[in-house]
Amino acid sequence: MIDNWYSLSLGDGIMSALPSVEIEERFQRAAERPPEMAVFLRSESEGRLHCEVFAYFSPAAADIAQAFDAQPCAKPVRAGLSLLAGEENAWAVLFPESTTES
Repeated sequence: MIDNWYSLSLGDGIMSALPSVEIEERFQRAAERPPEMAVFLRSESEGRLHCEVFAYFSPAAADIAQAFDAQPCAKPVRAGLSLLAGEENAWAVLFPESTTES
């Protein structure tokens, strides 16, 4: 199995709402949604005035990531992520090293 994660900038906090909904809707239409299939969000500022929201697609969500032209990236750290689409148990499946921190 390919283990690439994918990331996509959704813009600032206000502009990110529409693409977030579009990603979530496409996710819900996926025929098969195993526990390791999920999309997470994180607001990142990196010293800028406004935060930029990024979507992180797990490897099992690669088809959805590619539909939005997301780019391959390293696995994100769990801190600061929120679950946009997927099952709650995706946390334990995708971030097993962090389950004791929850």
